[in-house]
Amino acid sequence: MSSLVLASGSAVRAGLLRAAGVPFEVCPAGVDEDDVKAALLTEGADPAAVADALAELKATRVSAKLPQRLVLGCDQVLEFGGRAIDKSPDLAAARALLQQLRGSQHTLVTSCVLAKGGSAIWRRRERASLRMRSFSDQFLEDYLSAEGEAILGSVGCYHLEGRGAQLFEQVRGDYFAVLGLPLIPLLAALREHGIIGR
Repeated sequence: MSSLVLASGSAVRAGLLRAAGVPFEVCPAGVDEDDVKAALLTEGADPAAVADALAELKATRVSAKLPQRLVLGCDQVLEFGGRAIDKSPDLAAARALLQQLRGSQHTLVTSCVLAKGGSAIWRRRERASLRMRSFSDQFLEDYLSAEGEAILGSVGCYHLEGRGAQLFEQVRGDYFAVLGLPLIPLLAALREHGIIGR
């Protein structure tokens, strides 16, 4: 069996694949996500279309370099108030974002694309709806102090698999997709392509 190529440096996605027993190698796509996202939003693309486009761009860019290999590209966009939210550059911005999301519902759109020979051959999009509880200012400060800059790698400034779970009162949708990878449908696709056993 051949191994999958993950077109991402995401430690969470790599960890999910590793834990599921998927053989893979990492080859980040080197896409300037901020520029691509800004261009798409300027053209009027909605957050879901942005996630899809970035996932496909990552997969096909790496696939063009490794045409015989199966390449996985992924992206996740947080939608709040009808707009796509960017990753926070620092803890001050993270604090402001979490204050905005507090007591409200937001959506995570997770897209993944498999490519071979430079073309997309399979795709999956999952939406999850998350409602943050009305946590206190003191809880927020304690959370930021405990988590530190590690949360800046997540668009919502939380890791649901860790302390970030305490921010929520309700999560609807696929747990793995919230973490950044719709794992169960992906595993089915990988079985079809001979990456893992049937």
